[in-house]
Parts: sequence; structure tokens; C-alpha cells
Amino acid sequence: MKFQGSDQYVATPDLMLAVNAAVTLKRPLLVKGEPGTGKTMLAEEVATALGMPLLQWHIKSTTKAQQGLYEYDAVSRLRDSQLAGVEGGAKVKDIHNYIVKGVLWQAFTAEQPVALHIDEIDQADIEFPNDLLRENDRREFYVYETRELVQARHRPVVFITSNNEKELPDAFLRRCFFHYIKFPDADTMRAIVDVHFPGLKQELLGHALKTFYDIRNLPGLKKKPSTSELLDWLKLLVAEDIPLDALQSKDDKVAIPPLVGALLKNEQDVTLFEKLVFMQRHNR
Repeated sequence: MKFQGSDQYVATPDLMLAVNAAVTLKRPLLVKGEPGTGKTMLAEEVATALGMPLLQWHIKSTTKAQQGLYEYDAVSRLRDSQLAGVEGGAKVKDIHNYIVKGVLWQAFTAEQPVALHIDEIDQADIEFPNDLLRENDRREFYVYETRELVQARHRPVVFITSNNEKELPDAFLRRCFFHYIKFPDADTMRAIVDVHFPGLKQELLGHALKTFYDIRNLPGLKKKPSTSELLDWLKLLVAEDIPLDALQSKDDKVAIPPLVGALLKNEQDVTLFEKLVFMQRHNR
């Protein structure tokens, strides 16, 4: 099974190599990169390309590794025991009715190999990554409430994404294959845009990309515009039928583009950009 990109996802050669290396080594693929570089979509497209079902687990600051295995819903059992009549007692007595299977349990017991996407692992506490991968390495875990051992039928193909908001433990990193998705260059970005807007005029795209990268390269930006924001902006330019000359600057200097709110998302960045335009116009 080799991932070679898809019609809906433009994967660079180094990214395809990383995916296939992780599959060969049977290790989780840890993916980092700027927001909007396609980290989340990668798992979806690989799963589709390899013909695998996809399970997704979105991590929050309160998420515990145990939730990926199972949870025992003691509250529901207590409530049912208080409300149950003679007929409802059988359900309460069977503890299996109150065991909630987590995504790792579902992945282990699936009829066929699955892809498992663990999104934003850096949101959880420091112990979460090691606890999670320990169970994945062993491919089994024990359910104390039911006294059963759950063993994996197949090893899932695991994708883990991180926004680099928190350092991950060394023990966790040793168990992963790592890849950093670089922000797309102009040629790759053209290919990405072509997937979403196949009929877009090349002259419009050329001027739009120049403006986009001019903004991204502006020093001091609090939040640089991402690929998804570029696509939103292009969609608006087409929908509003913005003329080409609105994107052109006669003296080849930076100008405030139309619908800039699709690219800059806070007042500090808008103010900084306006100051740059003002200074260039007055040659200061």
C-alpha cells in the first residue's frame, strides 16, 4: 500500500515519502506545521487512498488517554438502578451496558485495518502522549470492570497532528516517524488552488498569489494568512467579480488588497499592514 497523493490533496514528494515510511515502519506519523497546511486533511486523504475506514479523535485540554481505550459510565448505571423496575434490573446487572468504547478499542477490534487520526495532541497534559502510545505499542489493554483483555486484530495506521503549542516527551517522539509540512511555495500553491478553482484565470491567480505572499512576508505579523484563508479570499474575489486592476499596484509597491479581512484576522495586523502601505507611499 503506497500513498501517492489524490485528486483532492496535493502532497509533496517528501510528504508522500513520510507517509509511506511510517506505514512501512508501523509507527505513528507525527505531523507538525503551520495551521492551514493540510495536517488534518492528510489523514482523511490517506485513509481514502488506501481504502481504510477513518476514526478521528480530537484532543482537548481535559482529554485523558483512558478515554481512548474505554470509559465506565458509573453515573448512568446508578441512575438506571434507581429508576429501574423489575424488568429493568437485568440491564443494570450487566456492566457491559455501561462500558463506552474509545477510538483505540474500536480501531483494535475493527474487522479490517483502520486509519486513526489523533488531532492536536499537544492540547493534552504532558503524560497523555506516553500513556497513549504505550497501549498502541502493546496492541492490547485490560478492562478491569469486565475482567477482559482486549487485543488488536490489526495494527491501525496512526496519524498524530500537533500545532507545536507544547513540547512533547522524548519517549513519545522516539516512537513516532516525524514530518514537518512546510508552507507551500508558489508552484505548490498554484497546484492546490487548481484543485479548488480549476477554471481560475492565471493572470488573476498570479496577482493574487503575489499579494498573498507579500502579506505573509510582512515582518511582525501576529497571524500569517494560511492556505485555507487564501482559498476563501479567491472565492470572494471571484464571487464579487473584483477587477484585476484592483490587485495591481502601478509602482510595484504593496497596496491594501480588496476584501483583506479574509487574509488578516486581527486589528494589530491590519494596522501594521496599513502603516507599511502609508510609509511606502510617502517614501519613508
